[in-house]
Amino acid sequence: MVVASGGRATMPGAYRVWLGGSALSLVGVQAMAFAMAWSAAGQGARFAALVPTAIVLPRVLLLLVGGAVADRFGVWLVLLASNAAMVVVTVALAAVTWSPLDLRLPLLLAALAIGTVDAFQLPSSGSMPRRLVPPEALARAMSARQLVGQFAMFTGPPLGGVLLGMAGLAGAALANTATFLAMLAVLLVVRPAAEQPQDAGPDCEGPAAGSAGGRPPNTGRGHRLPAAGVAHRRSPVSAALDGLRLAWSVPVLRVALLVTGVAAGFLLPVGTLLVPLLARQRDWSASATGAVVAAMAVGTAAVALGVLLRGGSSRPAAVAAVGLLVAAAGVVALAVARVPLPAVLAGVLVGAGVGCFATHVGPLVLAATPLTHLARVQSVLVLAQSLPLLVTANAFGLVVEIVDVPAVLFGCAGVLAVTGLATLATPALRGSSSPATVRHSNI
Repeated sequence: MVVASGGRATMPGAYRVWLGGSALSLVGVQAMAFAMAWSAAGQGARFAALVPTAIVLPRVLLLLVGGAVADRFGVWLVLLASNAAMVVVTVALAAVTWSPLDLRLPLLLAALAIGTVDAFQLPSSGSMPRRLVPPEALARAMSARQLVGQFAMFTGPPLGGVLLGMAGLAGAALANTATFLAMLAVLLVVRPAAEQPQDAGPDCEGPAAGSAGGRPPNTGRGHRLPAAGVAHRRSPVSAALDGLRLAWSVPVLRVALLVTGVAAGFLLPVGTLLVPLLARQRDWSASATGAVVAAMAVGTAAVALGVLLRGGSSRPAAVAAVGLLVAAAGVVALAVARVPLPAVLAGVLVGAGVGCFATHVGPLVLAATPLTHLARVQSVLVLAQSLPLLVTANAFGLVVEIVDVPAVLFGCAGVLAVTGLATLATPALRGSSSPATVRHSNI
């Protein structure tokens, strides 16, 4: 059983430093993403669609490899290499932008490079809260990270627009270079803490367990993790697939990742795709549509702030399931809204549901993951979000050409509601509480 606390434990200074660097880096990433999207749109609609695809495709293909590399060689080294690689990519993009070359090929190559680096960086970054924060503060740490992400989404695109007006795409790329350089400095500061996980102990399966003669833990159902030295001798393919094997063998991880996949496929497209399409069907203005999407971010940020200040629930799985039910209710309200103001209120409700789900399922996954497999399971988590989103977003685009957007929204709400109720009734999650007293041998 996975258990957790919702207390007010203080987040360590190393995590605060890392989070500050992440905030700066994410703002730079969002600013350059907007600048790249704007520049790509100037090359035509078909080309504009290729740029995000060029980012997502290598990310999905290489995520499992990225998680295995991080667990084998260390997340600190992978993060250092990832940020250094992005410095090269952004400087190269700025240099090519100033040249007389056609911008389309450089944009596609930069997008492919960003997606490739993401495949290695995201699993490592996702494991950092567990490495820098004690279990009793994990929910608050994840909420702070959620707030940082929302802050970047609010401030990054407007900053990208300002940079485009002042210095073009090259200016946005160089500004992003500066944020990656700052993150490199932050990584040098937090290295000792990052390499000594907070919950490492005599019974912990950390990187040194194998060399110290520690016995690898049993994760249940006959699945025993290899000792560190044995893991290093395994083939790269086997190591990369280990995250999938572990996620499937541990009931808490299996259910949490399946539910996350459903949420990603039927909840994330609401703001990015269905709300703009709904607005066009109902003749809402661009500013009103933007207000609805912003309201979702506000709802998510409000919940994350509450968890940051008060701590997470002692029953994270139940709160995550209730979050899906709340989000489903918000999606139904969106579908029936005829004018922007009720849609904005519905957007807040959807965002609150997203916030409840994200701030509680994330710590649950981290707490149930052995330290030897943190990055690999994080890669599976990102994969569980990315693949369903790719499928449903494209499917919804086709379905909307046949039926009205509200019908698709009702369908999404129905799937989310059924998933939330099923999660509440799932034995693997029903008894789970907060990460503070997790013992992997009991998983």
